[in-house]
Amino acid sequence: MEKLYRYETHMHTSEVSACADSTAAEMADMYKKAGYTGIIVTDHFFNGNTCIDRSLPWDEWVEGYCSGYEHAKARGDEIGLDVFFGIEYGDGGSDYLIYGLDKDWLLSYPDMMSLSIPDFLELVHKCGGMVIQAHPFRESWYIRGTMHCPTLCDAVEIYNASHADPAPNERAAIYAGWYGLPGTGGSDAHNTTDRWYGGGVDSPKRFTSALDYAKAAAAGEITVLMPPAGDNNADHKYY
Repeated sequence: MEKLYRYETHMHTSEVSACADSTAAEMADMYKKAGYTGIIVTDHFFNGNTCIDRSLPWDEWVEGYCSGYEHAKARGDEIGLDVFFGIEYGDGGSDYLIYGLDKDWLLSYPDMMSLSIPDFLELVHKCGGMVIQAHPFRESWYIRGTMHCPTLCDAVEIYNASHADPAPNERAAIYAGWYGLPGTGGSDAHNTTDRWYGGGVDSPKRFTSALDYAKAAAAGEITVLMPPAGDNNADHKYY
């Protein structure tokens, strides 16, 4: 049988995401134990549910923001788990997963928060990154509206394993189909216990970076994991 490599594409750490309960090292240990080849850390950005002090100077804020990934990477190197860097960028309703860029890129654009979402996504592409829209039809108490930018996305998260209701994922798959966008999946995990759902993707090749994953997703070269739906509900704090 063909060997498959399993990856988490959407997850959070308590060092950076205010809604996460487990540290980066704890998350890495969980995925290694579960048999994953690698993980992509996608903590909430400046305009999301971050616990990094927004009053810090930009360079210090970026250092803090990257700490979740860096701690996970250090632990991954110890235990044999591939760990890559990503970003979950959003406006409190619309969320986009950014792959292929790094800390140096963030430090180079201290004025990026003045950009609109479309302008930010265009900047990502201009700089060689890729964009996957996360859970485009999630419904929850904190979401008052969403902005969809299908022409600026490389793929759509059609299966977010944290959703208890199948409808948001079903709508995401229809949306991706409307625009001819490939589908991918992730857990949106925030801790190692009651909020981990075993989602992500399988790949016939081992990825060397987050960009490698995004390119494979855009090319339809991955298999979306669809485990039983999560147990969260409209009042959960995981966003």
